[in-house]
Formats: sequence, C-alpha cells, structure tokens
Amino acid sequence: MTRYAVHNDRQELICCWEAGYGETARTVASLPATATLLQRLVLAEALSRLSRHLWRCYTHPASALSSTAPNTEGWRRQQTRDSFSLVPKAIREPNLPDDGGTLIVSYDLVEESAHLVGRALCDIDDTDLTRAVIADVEAELTAVEQAECGDVSGRAQQAVTMTREDVSPAQVAAADRLLDEHTLGTDDLFLHFDPTAAAVAAAHWLAAAAATVGDLADIPAIATVRAADNIEALPHTTPTAVLEMIDDGWTPANVVLSLVQEAMVIADGELPLDSAAAYAVIEADADSRTPGRPPAPSTIRLTPLDPRRPARDLLEDLLAGIRGCWLLYNKYYESDAAEGADHVTADIGTAFRQAVRAQARAHQNRLA
Repeated sequence: MTRYAVHNDRQELICCWEAGYGETARTVASLPATATLLQRLVLAEALSRLSRHLWRCYTHPASALSSTAPNTEGWRRQQTRDSFSLVPKAIREPNLPDDGGTLIVSYDLVEESAHLVGRALCDIDDTDLTRAVIADVEAELTAVEQAECGDVSGRAQQAVTMTREDVSPAQVAAADRLLDEHTLGTDDLFLHFDPTAAAVAAAHWLAAAAATVGDLADIPAIATVRAADNIEALPHTTPTAVLEMIDDGWTPANVVLSLVQEAMVIADGELPLDSAAAYAVIEADADSRTPGRPPAPSTIRLTPLDPRRPARDLLEDLLAGIRGCWLLYNKYYESDAAEGADHVTADIGTAFRQAVRAQARAHQNRLA
C-alpha cells in the first residue's frame, strides 16, 4: 500500500511505497500554511487508509473464492471492487454531517475511505490541494488495476511485496521463463513479479531440481533439500513440504495457493478449521488432558510461512531449496568426476541447469 506523510519542514504532503528492495517516495502536493498540523495528519491518515483498502481488493480478489452469489464473501469483495469508480466523486463531494450532526456512512470500506479523504480536504479547503490529491488517488487506482492485469511496473511495483490469494497466469508463465534462464533465481523475481505467481513457478522448478539431484544421489526427491541442509544451513522445512505435496499429486499452483491462503487467514487472526494447524492445536489439547502423556509444547507453529509476508517468504524458501539441490548436485557430481563417470563434464553449473531444464520441460503440464 501507499503510505502518506506530512513533511512539515517543506510544507508538503508526501507518499511512499515499497518497491521490492527499498521504497519509492514522491511529493503529492504543497500544503497551505492555513492548514493546522492536525488537519494535515488527518488527511495523510485518511489517504493511507484508502490505499490500504484499495490494495486489499488486489490481495483478496473475488476470483479467489468459489462463489460470488449474493451475500457471500465473494459477492462482498466484488461489490467493494466495483466501488472504485465511486472514489473520485466521493472525494470531490463527500458525505458531510447535516445541521443535526447526522452523517451518512457507507458500509463499503473503499467508498467510505474516499469520503473520509473528502471530509479531510473540506476541512482544509484548498482547491489546489484537492486537485492534487484527487490526481494522486486516481494514479493509485490505476496502479491497482494495472497490478490486477499482471503488470507490476511503475507505481504498481508495490504489488511485488504483497501476498495475493490468486495468481495471474501471465505472471506465472513469465516467471517460469525467467527461471528457465536463471535456474537458481535472480533479483528480477523480487522486483518485477507478484510473489505468489513467482512462487508457483519456483515450486515447479524446485520439483525439477529435486528430481534431478535425487536421481544423481539415489535418494527420494522429497529428501533432497533436507539432505542439502547438511552441507549448508537452509530453510528446508517449507521446500520439503512443497515437494511432498507435489509428490502426492498437487500442482504447484494448488500447493502455493493452499499455503499462502492459509497463512493469510492466520494473519487476519483466524484459524481455518480444516487446516493442519487446527488439527495440531486439537491434538495438543487432547494430549494435555490425557493422564500419563508428556506435557504439550508451550507453542505451536500455525504456518510454515511468515504470516506478515507469506508469499515473499515462500518464494525465498523455494529458491533456497533450489540452491540446496544445486549444492547436493555439486557434491555428487564431483564424486562421480573423481570416479571417472562418463557423463561428467568440466562445467558443473551448465550440467545442472541443463538437467533441471530438461526435467522442468518434461513436466511443463504441472503449470497448466
């Protein structure tokens, strides 16, 4: 989301957003000298709140749910998304208290946030400031719409730090092509891609890398990242869980969306009743009530991902898993070289990339 702030030394309203690595900032408008500090801060807070609700429509799209029938969560999300068109008018002509102090408040969070911005601007009462704020909000609306279409350039780049419940097939395909070229990953995955979509492609390439090194080391593919942890410390838990799910027949998209969506629900303070975390809590509670059983652990890990940034955390772990496969491949490849195996060539990196690329292309249907 875009965060707004007041630069009192320069008498300006500024905004900034994350851009993959670091943040980007820009000046929105000059602030009139007649505006009090409280009025300025209220405007900045109202704009930040509006941006948060706009981007939630991106991270929680109606398309991620199975139904948009009336009064379902999908229907409510679509109603909120449809209110984007009302935002500029709500800022220009906000609902204001009548003579009796009664105020009409919208149930829709996006629409009501726009009215809050409009009321803050009315309090300051400066035409130039209002015009500049509306222009900035329209740019924010365009950025969200752009990200929804899979384009995360410009102001929409802030989407690369967000976790989305759904994925753009175009982004998955583009990330897949990038990993075909850079098997161990590249900074571009963190700078130019929605991390949920990039994680889907990375899960596919992790499975290919694990199968490749598993054949070479003569161990199950699901054991490769854990084995690589003996060479170099790696976050092996999540990549191993992903490999196990793919081995059970899950597609990379289903694996990633399952993990990410569960973490997002937990981040909202809820626990899905059909999740592994819920079963762990129930089992621990039952164990604690059973005489003779050892005491239950004092804490339980609800999700293997960081719930504050689940998609990006997952992407980082999957790329670490691919690196683990490379470490293990390097170890066994050198062992084969010492024994004079016929298939060994001088360039281990090239051999690894070619072998993994062949595996990934042979199972390209996983990304369909």
